[in-house]
Amino acid sequence: MMETLQVGLMRLSFKRTHSQHQLAVKLRVEPAPRSGLISWEHRRLLIHAAKTALAAALCWWLAMRFGLHDGYWGSISAIIVLQSDVGSTVGASRERLLGTLIGAVLGFSFSLFGPLIVSYILALLAAVLISGKLGFRNSSRLACVTITIIMLVHQQGPRWGLAIDRVGEVLLGIIVALAVTAFVFPDRARIRLRDGLAQEFLLLGGLFEAILGGFRGSQSPDLQSRRDDVQALLATNETLLASARNEPSGGPGWREGLGMLSQFGRSIFDALLALQFAVEGSREDGFALQLEPALGRLAADIHSGFHHVAGCIHKWQFSAAPQNINLEQDIVDLEARMDAVRHTGIGFSQNEILRAYAVQLHLKQIARLLRASRIETSQAIGETQEPEMSAKSSESADQKSNGK
Repeated sequence: MMETLQVGLMRLSFKRTHSQHQLAVKLRVEPAPRSGLISWEHRRLLIHAAKTALAAALCWWLAMRFGLHDGYWGSISAIIVLQSDVGSTVGASRERLLGTLIGAVLGFSFSLFGPLIVSYILALLAAVLISGKLGFRNSSRLACVTITIIMLVHQQGPRWGLAIDRVGEVLLGIIVALAVTAFVFPDRARIRLRDGLAQEFLLLGGLFEAILGGFRGSQSPDLQSRRDDVQALLATNETLLASARNEPSGGPGWREGLGMLSQFGRSIFDALLALQFAVEGSREDGFALQLEPALGRLAADIHSGFHHVAGCIHKWQFSAAPQNINLEQDIVDLEARMDAVRHTGIGFSQNEILRAYAVQLHLKQIARLLRASRIETSQAIGETQEPEMSAKSSESADQKSNGK
């Protein structure tokens, strides 16, 4: 089976992507590239720092220009809500604005009643309860901060004026932060998520290869590290997905497609964990050897399929069917092979038979999830599907074309 898998790896004909190169470096099959004086991550950090300084300074200048009281609160708000990407900034801005509005209303309302310490405590309790009841739990702290400023920091002047000033300063900071993040070197969460999902499918392919290395062979020494890398990337992509949903759409079906790929990635990871459990204890299983070459061909095509889907994600084009890969036909061939060798099971141990059945079952599940991830994402973004061709159909078509 491993020889067939090596053949499958050689089928990769499309241009390598940045994420594929990153995976090759991570697996130590290629040297790390020279990044020059400043790496990409350091450049992103410098850009974010410059944008933060620009937003804070612009808020202060506008506050002084229009004579706003305590204009520094606009700068503080801009610093707090300005995140590394547009989607995260929109989410943080929404939470801060809602918290400020709730705090301003409660701070003004409870300041009308005394004694101060009692009304202050009641206002804080009301802020936390109302924010939680409305589903704005992350805004409750900001509401409490606003209440504290209105009721305790400023002891002079009308409370309603303080509340209005506070909302206006925060609103100024939010508007400036949104403008800076959207128009000054914008970093969009959906683009980072797209690259992250491509990398995720590549890492899933690497984990798949490591797991199969333990089937009738020795376990890969870096299996646990690959599994940890996938889990970390899954968590990162889930965070980016939440941020991407706050951004304006980048085209038809962007949100649906990204969400669908994220779900498929999680499902495939769960299926790989089940496959890892199924191959444990494998020692030159004779019954599984009878499933060749169908079993090895399906494994090789699955591995190639991970790379194909990653390339589709990078290009954001899913309609093109992979060349010389037909997972459905591989499944049919494997099932036919299983039927052909079923009567020989009496000559093998029960563990070998159960292991072979479990492995082929999980391989078929992974193959169908992988195929569906491309087809259903293509449908979600409104692409027209191209027909899939098996290797035999492709050869027949080539012969006909050459005959003409």
